[in-house]
Amino acid sequence: MTTGEKIAALRRKKGITQEELSEILTVSRQSVSRWEQDAAFPETEKLIRLSRLLSCSIDYLLNNEPERPQAAEPSVSAAECCRFIRTCGCFFLATAAENQPQLRPMGFICSSGNDLLIATDKRKKVYAELIANPQVALASYDLNARRVLRITGCAAEDNSHAARDAMLELYPMIKQEFIREDELSFAVFRIALGDVRID
Repeated sequence: MTTGEKIAALRRKKGITQEELSEILTVSRQSVSRWEQDAAFPETEKLIRLSRLLSCSIDYLLNNEPERPQAAEPSVSAAECCRFIRTCGCFFLATAAENQPQLRPMGFICSSGNDLLIATDKRKKVYAELIANPQVALASYDLNARRVLRITGCAAEDNSHAARDAMLELYPMIKQEFIREDELSFAVFRIALGDVRID
């Protein structure tokens, strides 16, 4: 498979349209189309973001391997994860900054296809940590059922209107907290699910 064929296949598997991908990566839809037709090649920075968003290595995108080793599909869907977390009321997000774990409670989450979307403030440390190291872990505890949800994944900032609108529809209070007339500090990250367990 060519790089373009891999991008197209992985994009479809994630349930993302060319239009949505172009918004996330801040490029034109025609650029995405040209990549997928192997008429153009993504810049290095775009390749890095593509690999995070599509849950694959840059090496996989660049090499002409006939097939991608299949990663095990999470046994729990993004929608089920979201329902579990919303029942609990909040989740804990673990990031890594300068080789030190950072843990904080968070609340804004929704599902989008095979991924989770989380919202934060660009002025907070968590934003810089997610940009610097996209590997994350999430956990939530259902006190009534005495069950724990544990998720590992990879975060990529999602600047698409669809992601922002989904989050604002679910959490209208975000407008009061993150969106001012003079600045927009609201950021959405798409979490590609890795290992998901409910114990």
